[in-house]
Amino acid sequence: MPRAPASSQLPSYELYGELGRDAALDGLHLESIADRSRLHNWEIRPHRHAALLQLLLIERGSARVGIDGRELTLRGPAAVWVPTFAVHGFGFAPETQGQVVTLDQARLRKLLEGAGGLWEELGHARALPLRRGSAPLSALCSVTGALRTEYAALHRWRGQALDGAVLMLAALVARLPRLVEESASSGAIEGRSMVHLARFREQVERHFRQHPPLAALAEPLGITPTQLNRLCRRHLHCSPLDVLHQRLLLEAKRELGYTTLQVRQISDGLGFSDPAYFTRFFRRLTGRSPKDWREAERQRDAG
Repeated sequence: MPRAPASSQLPSYELYGELGRDAALDGLHLESIADRSRLHNWEIRPHRHAALLQLLLIERGSARVGIDGRELTLRGPAAVWVPTFAVHGFGFAPETQGQVVTLDQARLRKLLEGAGGLWEELGHARALPLRRGSAPLSALCSVTGALRTEYAALHRWRGQALDGAVLMLAALVARLPRLVEESASSGAIEGRSMVHLARFREQVERHFRQHPPLAALAEPLGITPTQLNRLCRRHLHCSPLDVLHQRLLLEAKRELGYTTLQVRQISDGLGFSDPAYFTRFFRRLTGRSPKDWREAERQRDAG
């Protein structure tokens, strides 16, 4: 497996090979290991995700795993948990079978509010073999199977069923042993820059509806707006304002796609001064008005 490049050159993807792709509206993406790795000759070069967490459940085959400076080889069945900002890469044996569950950080954190340290525990990488027929493997397979079924369907209360399965998955992952000890956590390895970026994401998640100025986002981190701008451009390849705008856009899409709220109500709820300003914002980032985007989504779902 290729070595990770220098930090300033390390790509930060939404999903591997899709630089700058919007997070899924469900806060969830499911695919097989083969779906993406086959396109890259079964080799996933070192990279990281700024706003996503991933579980790889290797059912059959083998993989060379590099994660936060550790290198190991796993034969299925095995599990790999990748927190946000963890540098990771894989080399799969051809025709390896398994599942990849990708979770949006903001959505998962909201689900885990009040869960007594569960979110913090998920900030640690995991990579380990699982004994065939064991209780942890059976539970993970059962939950990922339920996720696949609900994800592909349009049953009533689909969102609630997906949230329940994600909560179960989070608890099962947190019970697995960590890859590294506390002293070698991803924050320590990646340095203060990664810690600042993770805290910046938290500030955006808490306050995006208030459209905070850059100084208000930088101040709780103990850095200047100039330093925050430099960090975002170096590691996320965009400005802090772009991160804030993309979070607003994601929430707008979720409310347009999953609610019957009027555009004016969505605009108000997202802190825009008037619907016309919201429409211009949405059109600038998507090329469509909110109304046209909603109609296109409904037609796609109907199809």
